[in-house]
Amino acid sequence: MAADTRDQLTGVTSAAPVTVPLADAAGLRDTPQPLIAHGCWYPSADPTGEQVAFICDRTGVPQLWTGPVDGSEIHLLDADPDPVTEVAWSPDGRWIAYTVAPGGGELTRVLCVRPDGTGRRIVAGADSGTSAYLGCWTRDGSAVAVTVAEPPPSPPGHTARPAARQTARQDTAAAPDHEVVFADLPAGWADRDGPATLLGGARRGDVGPSGTPRDRPRPAAGLTDAGGLGAPGTFTPVSGDGAADGMPSGAIDGAPWHVNGEGAPACLDDGSAGGPDGGARDRLTAYLVDPDGLRSPVLVAAESGAATLRVCDVSQDERFALVRRGPRGRREAVVVRTADLVTGSVLRVGDGDPWIGRFSPDGRTLWLRSDHERRFAALLAAGLDEDGGRLGLSVLAEREESDLELLAFAEDGRTAALAWNVQGASELQTLGLPAGGPAPSGAATGTTPPRDVPLPHEVVTRITRAGPGGMVLAVAGSQRRPGVWWVSSRALTARTPWSSRDEDAVPPGRPPVRPVPLRPVARDGLHLGGWYYRAPGRAAGRPAPCVIHLHGGPEEQERPVFDPLYHELLGRGLDVFAPDVRGSSGWGREFVDADLGTGRFAAIDDVADCAAHAVLTGRADPTRLAVMGRSYGGYLTLASLVWHPELFRTGVAVCGMSDFATFFAETEPWIAESAAHKYGHPVRDRELLRSLSPMSRVDALRVPLLAVHGEHDTNVPPGESEQMVRAARERGLQAELLTLLDEGHDFRRADNRRLFRRTAADWMERHLGA
Repeated sequence: MAADTRDQLTGVTSAAPVTVPLADAAGLRDTPQPLIAHGCWYPSADPTGEQVAFICDRTGVPQLWTGPVDGSEIHLLDADPDPVTEVAWSPDGRWIAYTVAPGGGELTRVLCVRPDGTGRRIVAGADSGTSAYLGCWTRDGSAVAVTVAEPPPSPPGHTARPAARQTARQDTAAAPDHEVVFADLPAGWADRDGPATLLGGARRGDVGPSGTPRDRPRPAAGLTDAGGLGAPGTFTPVSGDGAADGMPSGAIDGAPWHVNGEGAPACLDDGSAGGPDGGARDRLTAYLVDPDGLRSPVLVAAESGAATLRVCDVSQDERFALVRRGPRGRREAVVVRTADLVTGSVLRVGDGDPWIGRFSPDGRTLWLRSDHERRFAALLAAGLDEDGGRLGLSVLAEREESDLELLAFAEDGRTAALAWNVQGASELQTLGLPAGGPAPSGAATGTTPPRDVPLPHEVVTRITRAGPGGMVLAVAGSQRRPGVWWVSSRALTARTPWSSRDEDAVPPGRPPVRPVPLRPVARDGLHLGGWYYRAPGRAAGRPAPCVIHLHGGPEEQERPVFDPLYHELLGRGLDVFAPDVRGSSGWGREFVDADLGTGRFAAIDDVADCAAHAVLTGRADPTRLAVMGRSYGGYLTLASLVWHPELFRTGVAVCGMSDFATFFAETEPWIAESAAHKYGHPVRDRELLRSLSPMSRVDALRVPLLAVHGEHDTNVPPGESEQMVRAARERGLQAELLTLLDEGHDFRRADNRRLFRRTAADWMERHLGA
């Protein structure tokens, strides 16, 4: 961020968050009958390291649990159905803070509860239209940092846009109105129960070919089958007794490394007084809040027109706060003096995990995961003066061609745990930190040689300290669901008994497929990455029908972990190629930035080049290719179908943008700030964004399209899918929209994820002829 904007970190704010007491959650202490294949993730240990708070979907919804590292007796601390996304146990052991997503939507709030389930309360995000997420605890556990996102005030005479597209539920399903939107229903069709509805059922009547709104009642969480999607009469309500998807918040089907929890990845600060669309700008404010309510909230930072503002650490003496802010691809670590909120120093940090660093015990050194003047993130040590200004900068640990992805610290602050991203897989080390401050430049002295820690599976998604010398890891892999492992001071790792076993990842009979890495080359010579999954039972050398699956972000990365969606597609005889096109993380800073501006046209071509690579290597059948993706991957799916209309036989776009103009107009203000940096400014770059929008080329669409969206998605609003499906149907193409109820941009509920992946696999199987 430009130097002249650095002092804008604080400004006029609204009232601080007020703690709202809730009913105690101690009534439900027995462990419900678990889903066999559940996931556990986002662990946070108590001060002793003997107990862990974590997120688990063993009931079908990601909820807050606690349990011992070496015992099986666990407890559900919050039985509410709102999905939990982040967890942090206080250093004094008295509170557990966590973030929830009410109704499964995008606007989150922060709660605290005591380890025995009593004292539950909302500490931020209770006000309508606001969203809140977790920061760090102070070292003594007396306060937790929270960031509150507040939308800009509505102009005079205008009604504020609702936070989510809520619709009133009906107790009974109404007869579907398919007169305009769909052809006649097939013989044997019947009303169905389920957590979703298809476009053209009794749900979204305003997206028919005529574009005329039609008011009509909504079915009770019904799935309306039309246009041949799914065999009639075969849908069975999900009861929760099957295999749940071990999926953390922030992913669609088992992708834990995508967790961010900020709801607002970045901003573009161009010095203007308005937001990206010229309107009023939103505010992010960060406070230290006492869950006991004995002292008033303390303002740490505030910024208008921002999209990321997270308090990552507070020094032992509470003189300094470490704040992470800035646009996607241009993050910054800011040292703030808490006494007067003056910025002490600013240093660039990488994207990815928001927990970027920590102050040394004496507050004179800042240890930071940073890509400052580097291609790949490394562990840096910055010396600090009395005002938080930077004195020197040294490299403590680095790896050639590998990002430092996760960084955590032992309780004494003298040992660091480092997780390196090595072409998509993780390698874990511990490192002793120097007692003195860093040298003015070059490598710091006083560090001990790093010690490798063996990993049970391919990817570490979170590291947290666990008592003296121990740590707790969240681990995922290609052969299992996400789970939690305990690492003792002797570097011995053990799976916690309440994490599912490897052999329970899938029902017996068809084990998970271990992918192989591929390195396609784009038409301009850029080396890409990705993982290829071969359907079991296919003879070697026989080209297969193949689904190109595109991740979101764009800065996310494909990782070799078990994905129930891929498992479903592979079981239908379809190969899956999951590439990293330009803009993905894990391959260096220039790779992440290669899709900016007009570079996005090259990213669209990368999808075609990856498909060509799969064909030319003999893996994929060129006549049976499909493309699919979520979020930014959903956008790329739509873009690939209209830029390369003869290449793919069908596509499935999940929560994808179809028109940047409507996206900027309807998304959350802080999301718009983020997107303006990554995709282009909606005013200055209007023509570029128009030319990049799939809707501007919809006449080129030639193949059937399935779109999927969460009804409460305010990141990429459902209208993005609706208008694309409507346009496709107006042109005589088969197009359907599956809207998942009680979901936002991320699908968190096991029954919804199961319905989504089976519907998508049915669609792919039908159109690829596997």
